[in-house]
Amino acid sequence: MSVILKADNIVKHFYEPEKFQVLKGISFEVNQGEFLALVGKSGCGKSTLMYVLSTMDTDYEGSLIIKDTVLTNKSQNQLASFRNENIGFVFQFHYLLPEFSALENVMIPALKLKRLSRTEIEEKAYRNLEMLGLKEQALKKVTKLSGGQQQRVAIARALINDPAIIMGDEPTGNLDTINTQIVFDIFRELAQERKQTIIAVTHDDDFAKNCDRIIEMKDGQIVR
Repeated sequence: MSVILKADNIVKHFYEPEKFQVLKGISFEVNQGEFLALVGKSGCGKSTLMYVLSTMDTDYEGSLIIKDTVLTNKSQNQLASFRNENIGFVFQFHYLLPEFSALENVMIPALKLKRLSRTEIEEKAYRNLEMLGLKEQALKKVTKLSGGQQQRVAIARALINDPAIIMGDEPTGNLDTINTQIVFDIFRELAQERKQTIIAVTHDDDFAKNCDRIIEMKDGQIVR
């Protein structure tokens, strides 16, 4: 298996209200097609680490490599372009645009990337929604969908540019047990069938223990 992400000695400080070290030399690798859970108590640094891994936080020491590209010290414009092409995001809150349909929401990252024509993007968005059991809901405004359906639309959107990695920050945090299982099964299938790499921050023990690997953090360090 090829290494898709490598974090090497990531150190991060917060400076308000006083200097505080939140990440203390984090190093690990993630392989292509791996489904990884990042766990630990609130305040352990896992969400901070996720923001570094996602390239949204650039104020750290150490190095981050994704898809053989060194991302440390790149400009914000370079990182934004890399993110849109290579990283899909699924958050606890879906962040869908309420004035648009499910289909339009899924299309947005691909329209920004401008790699395909609008027709091709629309066809691909339909395919993603169909894969997630949402083809019948494609033209509905997202405000008319249930919470579980909205989260599946967010997953379809995260997949539209065929990213190297999907990063989930509590992706099932707002869902009931049934929808949590549906989202987990989707991630599992993406990892196994499409060799999609998934890194998910979670507080859900059942979710974590069914992943390929768990990285547990405590006080800014990896403890297992």
